[in-house]
Amino acid sequence: MSNPRPLEEEVYDMSGARLALTLCVTKAREGSEADLNALERMFRQLGFESTMKRDPTAQQFQEEMDNFQQALDARNDPVSCAFVVLMAHGLEGRLKGEDGQMVELENLFEVLNNKNCQALRGKPKVYIVQACRGEQRDPGETVSGGDIVMITKDSPETIPTYTDILHVYSTIKGYIAYRHDREGSCFIQTLVDVFTERKGPILELLTEVTRRMAEAELVQEGKPRKVNPEIQSTLRKRLYLQ
Repeated sequence: MSNPRPLEEEVYDMSGARLALTLCVTKAREGSEADLNALERMFRQLGFESTMKRDPTAQQFQEEMDNFQQALDARNDPVSCAFVVLMAHGLEGRLKGEDGQMVELENLFEVLNNKNCQALRGKPKVYIVQACRGEQRDPGETVSGGDIVMITKDSPETIPTYTDILHVYSTIKGYIAYRHDREGSCFIQTLVDVFTERKGPILELLTEVTRRMAEAELVQEGKPRKVNPEIQSTLRKRLYLQ
């Protein structure tokens, strides 16, 4: 039996422009400014051209995404990567605008896919969503054992419409996301710390974010709670930000 061959490392070309769009509802979301300040620091360190919009309505969430896509496709220089940060109150699959109306996350994600945004075709698109996805609360469990990791590699001549995308949610489906009134959210603050302190492919960095959040002790209404992000990836290559 022959020994398995190590994976050949393929990486995304990050030599072009890096663009970031942050849409954040601050209304009734104490701590949001701390998150915005942390993100601004992170994007500056990672060499991103960053645009931040506060308190969009549900319609403006969609309009700002459309404007971002049009600006990307209108650029004369090559684009390497785009980050979109969405922060608001929410339910599973939806975000609440400043006006109290809901916008579908799927409609926002559609805007930059390989079919609709030529500048990002075959380029990594990273979505970071800081929002509740339900009302459940996790008190935590005592577990033991290891993790199983499956690694796949695919390099087709044509690419699927929904590839090269990374969704990072602040919590898992059905559960609350936590935010401190002064210090910001556990998720955004931890993500910024890891992304600015560590080097490595983004999925390994996100594993570190998950580890730190899983170990964190959160207290809500006097009761201990646990929370961790959820990561959904169709990236075909390794993505390095540092």
